[in-house]
Amino acid sequence: MNSPDSLPVIRLKTDRAPGHPWVWSAQVHKPETRVPPGSVVDVEDAKGRFVGRGFWNGHARIALRLLTTDPGETIDAEWIATRIDRAITLRQELLQLDRVSDAWRVVHSEGDGLSGLVVDRYADIIVIEYFAAGMWRFREAIHAALLRHFPGARLYWFAETHVQKQESFDCRSPEAPSPVEVHEHGLRFHAAPGYGHKTGFFADQRENRHHFARLAKGRKVLDLCCNAGGFAVHALAAGAQSATGVDMDAGILEIARANAAANDVPAVFEQADIFDWLRGAVARGEQYDAVILDPAKLTRDRNKVMDALKKYFAMNRLALDVIPPGGLLLTCSCTGLVSEADFLEMLRRVALNAGREIQVLHTAGAGADHPFSSSVPEGRYLKAVFCRVM
Repeated sequence: MNSPDSLPVIRLKTDRAPGHPWVWSAQVHKPETRVPPGSVVDVEDAKGRFVGRGFWNGHARIALRLLTTDPGETIDAEWIATRIDRAITLRQELLQLDRVSDAWRVVHSEGDGLSGLVVDRYADIIVIEYFAAGMWRFREAIHAALLRHFPGARLYWFAETHVQKQESFDCRSPEAPSPVEVHEHGLRFHAAPGYGHKTGFFADQRENRHHFARLAKGRKVLDLCCNAGGFAVHALAAGAQSATGVDMDAGILEIARANAAANDVPAVFEQADIFDWLRGAVARGEQYDAVILDPAKLTRDRNKVMDALKKYFAMNRLALDVIPPGGLLLTCSCTGLVSEADFLEMLRRVALNAGREIQVLHTAGAGADHPFSSSVPEGRYLKAVFCRVM
């Protein structure tokens, strides 16, 4: 990469510092000469003052990804490796995640100062997701740094098709690795990175699964949008009376059943649309005194946030009809565009509509291996609200 004194310069349209590592294309003057996507550039404000250094992409909506505001720092392979070292030190030394799991997030993009890069560990498999052409250009340095920390690991890398198109890079993934068993708080789970949404394991809910399981001891559990059954398995292992999981995806339910068998717990899993299933349960007079509602992301479009909130309202409102007074509800949203405030307001309206009291016991998010920068609230995508319903 170029040395700082020879970098292309991108000029902002304002003399105010962005205050965020993302700078949109409408906020900058396009350079007179073409600068290839993913190039490291210097950024100056409208008065020519140094603002920062980062990745440029004139084809993307996020035209600049600022990586440093220190003019003395060179963005090169060594800089990238140092940031990865810092991220792993946080997880292994401060958080000591290896004591509780061998599946955790290694790098969380802006939360670790590495905009455009997400890395996850599943036992001996390291999964690298690229969101930016700039990070893709550093792939050899990234892979080498990861292998220094995880010698012998199997690397699997990918980028979503829409990301490659918008960011103008071509990421060719290797063959997906064979599935692996991972461990969390003494329990065993199947993970299959590289097989789309059937990965079967989401580490971001690790501490929420553990916390909910303690609360659910002796209770009848209903795990809605259960995916691979993590909440149901944890709850039964901690002493829940019973656990039923519901999901639309027949393939993921096979993994859920395998997870239950691997941990010798009697979870029951049913394939159904949760709205249809809940209406049937209400008609049959069934009740569950510990309910998890953890749907997939509902939108990536800012213009459809209200539609997402309406769907969250409908799900949660129907779920209340199977929860007796004193029952527990853990309701989650991984839609990053839905704020915690809006999600809690939705719950307020659900309680009002149902004529029930929802007592919020605890609000949480992803585990500490998913840190977010104070200047990038978008990094706090997961909301998990633990409630008692009266």
